[in-house]
Amino acid sequence: MNVLLINGSCHEKGCTFTALLEVAGALEAEGIDTTLVQLGSKPVLDCIGCRKCSENGGRCIFNNDPINGILDLAHEADGFVFGSPVYYAHPSGRILSALDRLFYAGGREFAHKPGAAVVSARRGGTTASVDVLNKYFTICQMPVVSSTYWNMVHGNTPDEVKKDLEGLRTMRNLGRNMAWLLKCIEAGKAVGVEAPQAESGPMTNFIR
Repeated sequence: MNVLLINGSCHEKGCTFTALLEVAGALEAEGIDTTLVQLGSKPVLDCIGCRKCSENGGRCIFNNDPINGILDLAHEADGFVFGSPVYYAHPSGRILSALDRLFYAGGREFAHKPGAAVVSARRGGTTASVDVLNKYFTICQMPVVSSTYWNMVHGNTPDEVKKDLEGLRTMRNLGRNMAWLLKCIEAGKAVGVEAPQAESGPMTNFIR
């Protein structure tokens, strides 16, 4: 089993990376392989709603950034952790642009696979940011993995994050909970328990 971790920070080894490493370490201690992808500092284009992905087999029409490569990794992954710094009480623009395109083009690659959001902040805005990221999971039938506190660390530098002992413990517990859920899903499949088929029907485009 493999969990794909995506760092939505432009800083390759900053605070968000430090939190994700703690999650990855706990997963690997439970026998789960991990793959960490850095979105990096180069631009990530926004989704423009062209719907070309529906004609391209779930591939985004833009090929000059990591999105289609991540979709390839997502196809093989069993679970996901999306990490982001907090900017003005919301996730980074790059992680949101990436997730808009990933889920719009390749939602089927994420369906029924566990997901978790991890955020880092100097001080505030963390719970609002986790809420935004969790909405990608809950529209795609993904079990949301929790921990013993909200999935966040605090600090303005990686060294400060390493002093957030509760935050790091929360990351490790998150990794263990993710590993447990993945093993439960695998055990269920072994005895014939498959993911439910979602009911389909007309879309409601208004609210009365």
